[in-house]
Amino acid sequence: MTHPKSLLTPPASQEDANITPDPTLEDPRLHPVLQLAQICDFESGHSRHVTFLALRLFDELQPLHQMGSEERFWLQAGSLLHDIGWVEGWRSHHKTSMRIILSTPMLPFSSKERLIIGSIARYHRKGLPKAKHDNFAVLPPATQRVTSELAAFLRLADGLDRSHCGLVSDLACRISDDKITVYCQVTQPAEEELASAREKCDLMRKVFKKKVDIKWGLP
Repeated sequence: MTHPKSLLTPPASQEDANITPDPTLEDPRLHPVLQLAQICDFESGHSRHVTFLALRLFDELQPLHQMGSEERFWLQAGSLLHDIGWVEGWRSHHKTSMRIILSTPMLPFSSKERLIIGSIARYHRKGLPKAKHDNFAVLPPATQRVTSELAAFLRLADGLDRSHCGLVSDLACRISDDKITVYCQVTQPAEEELASAREKCDLMRKVFKKKVDIKWGLP
């Protein structure tokens, strides 16, 4: 079992909450990712904060998924790019995000990496991964599982920033035999985030075969 860690001090202001510092953004492999995101006029504060929360879920639940640095990078890239499809409008923007990731020459990734990162971005909203989806069907079963688990982190993280205001400043997780409990530190009441997170933990429940409980504050 893992136990909740001490959570970070809440941001000093709402503006600060929108831009979560992440030293790993200095990774040179992310330079073309960020360049593409900027060209697509992504919402930097929201995308970076969702990335921060998705990586916190990855790190907190590492004893459960046992993935490493390569998979963590895929999650980071997919999270930063998850909303770039907005460049063509809101409707089906998750699918547009995937299409851009798969087709743009700006990203120096292999076709396998593009499929994984693009699928992570696609499944941040709407339908869950299915064998009938072309992008998912071509991946080997083991890679499908990894992709689904990473998409589950992004999907929940996006729900935790439903208002795009950075109200969830940090999180910690507890793992038990039948349940994952996600403890969220919030800077102010965030009912919209709570409702959205409870809806968007559906993929996490499916891939880890555990109940998922979202709570505000430490136990």
